[in-house]
Amino acid sequence: MTRKLMMCGNWKMNKNYAEAVSLSQLISNRSYKNWKDVDVVLIPPACDLKGVSNVLEFDHSPMQVGAQNCHWEESGAYTGEVSPLMIRDCGATWCLVGHSERRQMFGETDTTVNLKVKSLLAHGLKPIVCVGETLECREAGEALPFVTSQVRAAFAGVDARHAGEVVVAYEPIWAIGTGRTATPEVAGEMCGAIHECLAEVFGPEAGERVRVLYGGSMKPANVERLLAQETIDGGLIGGASLKDEDFAILVEAALKASTARGANRLKK
Repeated sequence: MTRKLMMCGNWKMNKNYAEAVSLSQLISNRSYKNWKDVDVVLIPPACDLKGVSNVLEFDHSPMQVGAQNCHWEESGAYTGEVSPLMIRDCGATWCLVGHSERRQMFGETDTTVNLKVKSLLAHGLKPIVCVGETLECREAGEALPFVTSQVRAAFAGVDARHAGEVVVAYEPIWAIGTGRTATPEVAGEMCGAIHECLAEVFGPEAGERVRVLYGGSMKPANVERLLAQETIDGGLIGGASLKDEDFAILVEAALKASTARGANRLKK
């Protein structure tokens, strides 16, 4: 089965409203009609969602907008939180769930990740579920069971009919914002293991529809080698997504990889 490649730019806590509008416009100016052949998602801070969405809508851009986090309830006494309905109203169609920074700094757990996944799907939004291990976990030889346990917990009780609406992003915590990157082989191996786990969770046919992204310091210098791994279906980009030129290079690399994969399948 051919999975459409996906490139997501997670801006984290960067860019005020005017800067976010400007960056999204610069990226939109660099986009071409063939960008529709890859799912491209911009993920700005919550206060910038509407501005970025307006730019893409005005430009008739094929790019989409995602939020960095949400609460699982529709409304209530949850000061500082935003609900799925709120981010959807701002133009988001995707939402990150369980990013390592949310887990480490703000107490996100497998339980709350699962609640958010279910709530997003119930409200017509698509979750990008982040999973990944620490350096200590990897060096102890526990990376594989740890990451697959996160995957199973995230999708516990989620019907297989939603498999095509969810995405997993593998982000080795030791490679986020450190300049270190898992080798393409290591990243590909873990993404392959995640695919196998998804086939167990949703069933082989439905599990095959779930895309698995790599999210550990992907940048222009390594994107082609990472996307050469057929188990990696795209990237969750951090720092490189804050520069329109770099982000465009990454999207173009994904388009190139997509074409190559299609050619390889025809040969087979």
